[in-house]
Amino acid sequence: MKMSFDFQSRENLSLFTDFYELTMCASYFDNGKFEPATFDLFIRRLPPNRSYFLFAGLEQVLLYLESVHFTGEHIEYLRKQGFAEDFLGYLRDFKFTGDVWAVPEGTVCFPNEPLIRVTAPIIEAQLVETFLLNTVNLQTMMASKASRVVQAAKGKTVIEFGLRREQGIDAGMKVARSSFIAGCQGTSNVLADMAYGIPVFGTMAHSFIMSYKREIDAFRAFTKTFPTKSTLLIDTYDDMAGAEKAAVVAKELERKGFRLGGVRLDSGNLAEISKKVRALLDAKGLDYVPIFASGDLDEYKITELLDEGAKIDAFGVGTKMGTSVDYPYTDVIYKLCETSDGDGSFSPIMKLSENKLTLPGRKQVYRFTDNQGLYFKDVIALDSEPAMGGDPMLKKVMANGKICCELPALNEIRAAASKNLASLPQNYRKLVDAPQYPVTLTPTLNELIAQLKKKITEEEILNGIN
Repeated sequence: MKMSFDFQSRENLSLFTDFYELTMCASYFDNGKFEPATFDLFIRRLPPNRSYFLFAGLEQVLLYLESVHFTGEHIEYLRKQGFAEDFLGYLRDFKFTGDVWAVPEGTVCFPNEPLIRVTAPIIEAQLVETFLLNTVNLQTMMASKASRVVQAAKGKTVIEFGLRREQGIDAGMKVARSSFIAGCQGTSNVLADMAYGIPVFGTMAHSFIMSYKREIDAFRAFTKTFPTKSTLLIDTYDDMAGAEKAAVVAKELERKGFRLGGVRLDSGNLAEISKKVRALLDAKGLDYVPIFASGDLDEYKITELLDEGAKIDAFGVGTKMGTSVDYPYTDVIYKLCETSDGDGSFSPIMKLSENKLTLPGRKQVYRFTDNQGLYFKDVIALDSEPAMGGDPMLKKVMANGKICCELPALNEIRAAASKNLASLPQNYRKLVDAPQYPVTLTPTLNELIAQLKKKITEEEILNGIN
């Protein structure tokens, strides 16, 4: 019987890769190709109804790069896949030794802008591709989606409630982290609180109510256990009858010196029901009791509810945010942009495939702000060009395989994201029909692109058979 394999252990992340990464690396090794190269990680295009991305996942990338290695178990497995012994010997001593530049987590970003730049021996830079893409795709996708939900809530509390529908343990943890970065106040994921310090929230399920003969008995039982933090689910049988019983229990709590933490709606016409429940609670002197809503919510539904005047104070948003249901991936890619012949000099390179052209050379992105501190354009330049007045976005975060920056605390990343989003003009944050934020290339980079297109076409197409 095959032994169980702990695939989530950091010890085993070196094999969290596509097989072709290993076969390419084996061929690099076999042909003595160890010279340094530079790869850019960027997102090619925006999904429909998106106007920006919120970058997340860098911390996990850096921790992986600093620790990735192959164990004896990995080597034995790869031996069975037919890899040569000398290549396996190389992997046995493998470690990442490159330099990495990246934009900070929580940065608003746009298509074709380098988010992570890796310069390392090509065999090392190639091997780490899959992990970087997987990590940045999930967290950036989720942070971008969650930021839209938070924006739609217009300052009202949003709690991430999607754990039971998210795609596995790793996704559940990273969704909680990314959503918190994007502005959610907390999560239902208890492990995320323990691991990251994200505030954890929960109410009760319909099954708890149904386990008692009477709904009010369930309310009394729960508030007996949690007199200081009970939110009562009132729609198991009838919304307004549930609200009446919740009001009775709230008054009982008051007499004991406590206050009901809230009531929760999970179904029906949430706008109309919330108005009726609010009126009932207020009439009974319970204006301090907030109304919490959940049930298939996303940025569009929240916008609709608030436009209808819903009396909802907080939202629990699950499946549609936790899976980014309308666009469950980003078009994130990792492409070679310069090579070296081993003498220390680098040569820019680019891909010419139709609709998949890449930008050559080592690059920097500059962000320009107006006199109110609002972003108004980004410029992608060659790293060798003189600074042009904007703020350079790519910072050095790893040197010779070691993290060379202070990793910010999660609350610091969250604060940076909030500042970034506030600095993006409102018209670029519209949920639909937002204009395209201007991202341009410098004349020098455009000239290099034209030269390389001509050179590659002549050498690889016109004379490629010789």
